[in-house]
Formats: sequence, C-alpha cells, structure tokens
Amino acid sequence: MATNFSKELVATPGKKVKLADWDPEETLGWEKGDKMRSSLGKSIERIDKLQYLLYAEHKRALLIVLQGRDAAGKDGTIRHVMTGCNPQGCHVTSFKKPSAEESSHEYLWRVHHAVPEYGDIGIFNRSVYEDVLVVRVHNIVPKEVWSQRYDQINEFEELLHDNRVKIVKFFLHISKDEQKKRFQLRIDDPDRRWKISQSDFDERKFWDDYTAAYEDALAKCSTPHAPWYIIPANKKWFRNLAVSHIIAETLEAMDMKFPPPTIDVKQLKWK
Repeated sequence: MATNFSKELVATPGKKVKLADWDPEETLGWEKGDKMRSSLGKSIERIDKLQYLLYAEHKRALLIVLQGRDAAGKDGTIRHVMTGCNPQGCHVTSFKKPSAEESSHEYLWRVHHAVPEYGDIGIFNRSVYEDVLVVRVHNIVPKEVWSQRYDQINEFEELLHDNRVKIVKFFLHISKDEQKKRFQLRIDDPDRRWKISQSDFDERKFWDDYTAAYEDALAKCSTPHAPWYIIPANKKWFRNLAVSHIIAETLEAMDMKFPPPTIDVKQLKWK
C-alpha cells in the first residue's frame, strides 16, 4: 500500500486547525498485520541507513519534536521507531518543569542548548512548545507574553533551518477515552504504576483548554521549514508506522552525500 504519510498528516501551514476534524482512530486504510509490520521494519531500516549517512556527511542535523498529552505515547514512539539508530548519534532530551538554572534564562535558552550537533539526530520529548501550552492553560505568564511566543518560536526554528538543522514535529493525537484506558492500564500493572502521578489526573480537567492551546500552536507554528504532523495515536502500531515513514521521508529529502575520502586510497600499501 502506497501512502504518502507526510502529505496526509501535515498540518497545512497558514491553515487553522480543529482537532475535532482529526480522528485519533484514523489508520489511512492500514490494518495491523504482516504488511504493516513489514512496512514498519523497512522504514526503521531506512532510518538506520540514513542516520549513518547523516553522521558521515556531518554537515547538518535532524531535530525531531514530540508533543502530546499525557500517555499519548512519546516514550513509546522513541523506543519503537528509533530502535535501529546508533545511540552515539541519536540523543533524547526531555523537557520537564524548568530547573532553577533554566528559569534564570529566557525560555528559549534550554531548548537551544539541546539542539543536536551536525551529524546527529536530536529528539525532544516535549519542547519549547510547553511555553505556549502549560504556561497558557495555567496562567503562568500573562497572555501578552505567551501570545508573542508563536512568532518567536517560528523565528527560532527558521534560524535553525537556515543553519542546516532540519526540524520535523509530531503531535501525537489521542482521545480522552483512550487516555483514560492507558491510565487505567498503568494503575493495573504494578510494573507501570510508577508512571502515574496526581498531576496526570488533575490535567484532565483542562482537556478543552489544552485542545485550544494545541490548535493554536499547530496552526501558528506549522511552517514549510518546520512542519507539524498530526499523528492519529489511539492505535500505537499506526502511530509508529506513520512517524517512522515521515522521519525516513524527511531524511531522504535532505539529499545527503557521503564525503570523499581524506586520503588517496589507491596510494595505500599493505605492510
């Protein structure tokens, strides 16, 4: 089955986003089974080979941003999709509540500090977008402050793009009922209860507020140089399939080349 995941799931730049129009159960005609597993395996293999080329070329970097509500599957996506990557060239940064040091800088400081170096893939588990999501929903900063940040973030991402850091952003879209099911599974599994916190449940009260905040972030900050993809994530297998294909397509579009050898290999002589 030929599916252009990048085209089907992109949040069109300049267009408003209504998450109610995006079905978190959507699979674009795919079904769980051998064909899906084969396609997922091939895209993971492509990512592995392209990561090696990215590292060898050492002229640019790839930044993957993962956002989503609690239990949307950010950790699972990293674990399943990036499984073939060489950990030496793939780094994950989780953005939680700012530390004392981070709070003493402007809000972009900690994000810029974690941008991958040339040759590497960087993965942000949450990101700078927390500064137009959490801070907005909980009134941590006034509207006149957070409302300016969309343009600032776009300018920051354009700066990275202009300096050869390719950005691809995924919003893992789950329903409220699916989140409840996943929370319950964590409660029922003794090995997973550590992942549950009171804040997980408290944040559900703000579901509609977060929906509005995400819709604005997706609409205002999906750009040609740093697109947002809205990934239907109720079905974990489809989430992994879609994200893996889009990452592979993004790397291939970078048109990387192996560098020439630093020596004349014809002149090498065995001793």
